[in-house]
Amino acid sequence: MYSIGPKKILEKRQTFLMPATAHFYRQPPQIVSGSMQYLYDQTGKQYVDFFAGVSVMNCGHSNPEIFATAQKQLTSLQHTSTIYLTQPIVDLAEKLAELLPGELKKTFFCVTGSEANEGALSLARLYTKKKGFIALSGGLHGRTHLAMSVTGIPMWRLDDQLVDDQIYFVDRPHNLEIAEIASMATSLAQLEQTLEEHGENIAAMILEPIQGNGGIIRYPKGFLKRVHQLLKEHNVLLIVDEVQTGYGRTGKFFAVEHEGVTPDILVTAKALGNGIPISTFSTTDQIATAFNRPSASTFGANPVAAETALRVLDYIAKHDLVQRAYQLGQYLKGALWSINSPLIKDIRGIGLMLGVEIQALNTKISAADLTDDILEEMKVRGFLIGKNGLDRNVLAFQPPLVIEREDIDQMLAALTKVLASKEAELACK
Repeated sequence: MYSIGPKKILEKRQTFLMPATAHFYRQPPQIVSGSMQYLYDQTGKQYVDFFAGVSVMNCGHSNPEIFATAQKQLTSLQHTSTIYLTQPIVDLAEKLAELLPGELKKTFFCVTGSEANEGALSLARLYTKKKGFIALSGGLHGRTHLAMSVTGIPMWRLDDQLVDDQIYFVDRPHNLEIAEIASMATSLAQLEQTLEEHGENIAAMILEPIQGNGGIIRYPKGFLKRVHQLLKEHNVLLIVDEVQTGYGRTGKFFAVEHEGVTPDILVTAKALGNGIPISTFSTTDQIATAFNRPSASTFGANPVAAETALRVLDYIAKHDLVQRAYQLGQYLKGALWSINSPLIKDIRGIGLMLGVEIQALNTKISAADLTDDILEEMKVRGFLIGKNGLDRNVLAFQPPLVIEREDIDQMLAALTKVLASKEAELACK
């Protein structure tokens, strides 16, 4: 395969792409192909992918079963938009109704998570006839205007002229054992106060069941149930953003199932198409009645996307990827703790959505720079790991759910060596 190489790609990125288009690694490889849990660069070097395109490739790169479905659909009918009748979109909507929790039944299809979150927020306004929203600090909900306005990560709030009127942020709780009870109490007290003061003008609260870009933050047990209860008391809807957590990643089909909570509106994207862009927001029959003005997403669940998504759902069930994610996640989390490195401050998450927070041992290097050093060394050893967190110091382990235990063991062996090397290096500074 012809390749211009990383240097030329970087030059063209600088010349032709917006400067906001960043990349991982100081010496990034050019990725040219993929197969299930593996990626390959321009030299043919193999990498085990532990980030899955940010929780997208749950069923693996170029999965032959899924690829065959997309290819077959491409040869017959690629696109018409929803103004014409096609079967795949309604078959997919019907299948999702079987899988969604509670009474969630009606779905609107979009292309991106940002678009779906924007639609969910608009639906909440239409149904409640109220304007305001509550969101959590550390949450990320997209790049569209309203979705950015409810995003609680400063670096992702791109526009300085966002919607600030009647957007209320509540501190996110965390599940560090030493302070989780106090953290949860503080967050719930802030929520209750916000609802008491502004509830009559608030349409919905939006949150991720596990914060992804915020640093793989899972809330203390019982938090989501109490949030839902408080919202109901004030006639405020709950929107759950499952863009990163949906379709088996956390060891449940949807992450809210861990807490036994059914939101009023549930948003998904990423893994549903396994690389083919598709997103959804789903709700009950009653709430859906408010979304009755003419609306369309041109490419939302077109025949290729819908047929691909149907095959994705079949593949997840056929290969029991939900249970696989739970079991491998337990194994990975336990093994990460067993490394017992002083550079590891915390390990959190569930299933194959785990975060390792890195801390520096002295002031001569920041935790963020140390995290970048670790990513670079792991890349050299053939492992691509993600990075997130408010301070960009959390290693994100979100691999394809088809990953093998052998791949995990090899990664752990490499990570143990890299951390030990960094410890020794820092001790000498």
